[in-house]
Amino acid sequence: MADYTRSELYQWCKIPCNDLLTHPDRKIPFRLVKDSTEMGALMARELVDEILTHNERGEPTRAILPCGPTCWYQPFTDLVNKESVSLKGLVVFHMDECLDWQGKLLPDGHPLNFKQYMLEHFYRPVTPELAVLETNRHWLLPTNYENVSALILSSKIDITLGGWGQDGHIAYNQARRQTYSQLSLAEFRNSTARIQENNPDTVLALAHRNFGAAYQFVPPMSVTLGIKECLSASKIRLWSDTGAWKQTALRVALFGPVTPEYPITLLQGHPDALLTATVATASHPLSEHPEWDLGI
Repeated sequence: MADYTRSELYQWCKIPCNDLLTHPDRKIPFRLVKDSTEMGALMARELVDEILTHNERGEPTRAILPCGPTCWYQPFTDLVNKESVSLKGLVVFHMDECLDWQGKLLPDGHPLNFKQYMLEHFYRPVTPELAVLETNRHWLLPTNYENVSALILSSKIDITLGGWGQDGHIAYNQARRQTYSQLSLAEFRNSTARIQENNPDTVLALAHRNFGAAYQFVPPMSVTLGIKECLSASKIRLWSDTGAWKQTALRVALFGPVTPEYPITLLQGHPDALLTATVATASHPLSEHPEWDLGI
C-alpha cells in the first residue's frame, strides 16, 4: 500500500516545472538544466573538480559510478585530457551490471553490458598516463559483489553519481514487488549488494527505451549495490535527462514521503544530496494539461 493518496500524487504532478526550484514543500535540493548537453557538461565538470580537490590534498577520490546517464562521458574524458587531470588516485566502484536469466554476465557485444560500455566510453578515451589504474576499477560481478560491498562499507566514499529509474530506483534497487516478500523501510534502507530478478516494470521500461518495446531482449536479472552502499557516500548526485519515464519518480522524490515504493525518496535523509534534471524530465503532463479531469 502506498504511503500517500492518489490526490496527493496528483497535486505533486500538477506543479509547473519552473516552480520546482523554489517550491516551499520540496524535500530534496533540486537543480534544473536545459537539456542533455548542459547536463553532461555540468556532470563532467563537477566530477573533475571533485577529483582535482582530492588530488591537491594528495588523497584518493573514491566514487560509486553508474553506466549512465550517457551524456557525461565525452565531456568528462575531454576535460581530463585537455586539463591533464590525473585519474590515478580515482577509485571507481561500479554500481551495477545486467545479467541473463541464469544470473550470468551478458555477451561483450550486448548493448546493456555495462562493463563493456564503460570500457569503451569512460576508460579507453583517456590518455594512458592519466588513466584510472586497473587495480582501482572495481567491477560489480556475480562472483565478487560481497567483496565489493565489504570494501565500500569499510572505506570513505566521497561521491555517488547515478540516475534514477521509472520507480525511482538507485542502481538496481527497485521497489520490491514480490507479493510474499515485502520489505520494511528499515530493511530496504539497509539493503546491500545482491543478485536479483528485475521487476516487470523495469523490464518494460528498458524495452521501450532500448529495444522498440521488445521486452524479450531485456536482461531479466541484475547484480547491484544496495541502498546502504550507495547512500554511504559523503555526496549523492543523481541526474536524469531521459524524460517521461522519470517524471513521476522525481515528483515523489521532491514532495512525497520516504517510501520503499520509490527508493529515491531515501535521499531525503541524506545530508548532502542533490537531484538534477533536464526540463523534459522535470516537466509532467499533469502540469501541462490543467483541463484534464482524472476524477480525483
